[in-house]
Amino acid sequence: MSIWLAIGLTAVGCYLVKLLGLLVPAGVLERPLVQRLSALLPVALLAALTAQQAFGGVDGALVVDARVAGLAAAGLALVLRAPFLVVIAAAVAVTAGVRALGG
Repeated sequence: MSIWLAIGLTAVGCYLVKLLGLLVPAGVLERPLVQRLSALLPVALLAALTAQQAFGGVDGALVVDARVAGLAAAGLALVLRAPFLVVIAAAVAVTAGVRALGG
């Protein structure tokens, strides 16, 4: 398959998904279950992506390395209610420190 064909099909697919979202009746979007799910779904997806990036290795193997230490530092900073930039800085510093120590 040509790369341009794949790009074209992806663009058309994205447009159709967006169009489908616009065609959903307003009554469906006002249901409490739909509103609750739409509030929680982005958090769940972000948590799943974070876990996959932190613990995922080659061929789906579970890996515990410096990324896990950085994730733990970010979690601790969040528990301590640190500002977002401090959370990121803590995660980066701990990850870099563990990697520098050979982890």
